[in-house]
Amino acid sequence: MASSHGIPRWSDSLRILMVAPPWYDIPPQGYGGIESMVADLVTGLVRHGHDVTLIGAGAPGTPARFLPTYERPPSERMGESMPEVLHAAKAHTLSSTLDVDVVHDHSLAGPLTAHGQAVPTVVTSHSGVHGEFGEYYRALGTRVSVVAVSEAQRRLAPDLNWAGVVHNAVDVGSFPFRDRKEEWVLWLGRFNEDKGAHLAIDAARAAGRRILLAGRITEQVEHDYFDEFVRPRLGPGAEYLGEADLARKRELLAAARCLLFPIRWEEPFGMVMIEAMACGTPVVALGRGAVPEVVVDGVTGFIRGAPEDLPAAVEAAGALDPRACRSRAERCFDVDVMARAYEAIYRRTILRVPRQAGETRDLVLPAT
Repeated sequence: MASSHGIPRWSDSLRILMVAPPWYDIPPQGYGGIESMVADLVTGLVRHGHDVTLIGAGAPGTPARFLPTYERPPSERMGESMPEVLHAAKAHTLSSTLDVDVVHDHSLAGPLTAHGQAVPTVVTSHSGVHGEFGEYYRALGTRVSVVAVSEAQRRLAPDLNWAGVVHNAVDVGSFPFRDRKEEWVLWLGRFNEDKGAHLAIDAARAAGRRILLAGRITEQVEHDYFDEFVRPRLGPGAEYLGEADLARKRELLAAARCLLFPIRWEEPFGMVMIEAMACGTPVVALGRGAVPEVVVDGVTGFIRGAPEDLPAAVEAAGALDPRACRSRAERCFDVDVMARAYEAIYRRTILRVPRQAGETRDLVLPAT
């Protein structure tokens, strides 16, 4: 994958290989936070004039050149190791035919091939960086430059080979804005105990508000959690809608009085928070992980320290200005903001990490 002469053919534009996880289409039709982020980033980079090749599963859905590893994403096998490993192997084979400046990998197994690439690899850590995840990134060495999706995430493992912090983003303009909300509240996400759907139901009931829940139940651990903690709480005032597709998700986010986000772990980011704010909907959350970096307490939502404090915040959320939520999403979490930040990281990484086989390169940084 080396350049013919080791010298890039660009001054401002980059040739970027983007590797997505194999589990969902890019963009996804329903659940798929990483896949949504990758689709938006690819679109932003192409819009900025970069040459982007995307390796993923399914059918093409972005303006990038698309190389599939699976004709259909193996979503039903999520949690198994072989689809991820096979995807990484196929992606590495495909990449050997390409002439690019940097690889940006969002998959789990893909970074294992970084030492076999002629160009540097940037990896966005979409999951935790504690325990085995942290050990994994350390074992990859300096050939892989890791990007955190929040300062909170980077603080958990300050010794990793960090290339920087870039908050996730969405195409804010594609989200419907509503300044008049309905009276019910929303929980949206994956049915995992860490996401706190049962806490959201309890908070809504205590506040006297109807709650709608939408999300994916695929893995056995999700079925177990739903059956034990969520299903017994459903009934009058608490309704499970199933997994919402892209259009339905936007309708729900725009109409809700607020989004409940009672996470029970150090969430590295939380895409649904910025999706809600893009719709003008405030977020009521427990203050763990990246929540304080995303939500402005008392402006775009409320951050609380304990579940028992959430019901009062749900009531107070009705007085917040939806335009303030939308404005923060536009300023801080729009695709163009994210794309520019990654562009800078790509350029710094290309300068810092030598090419394999002793190749050198001349890089012209854009004027600031």
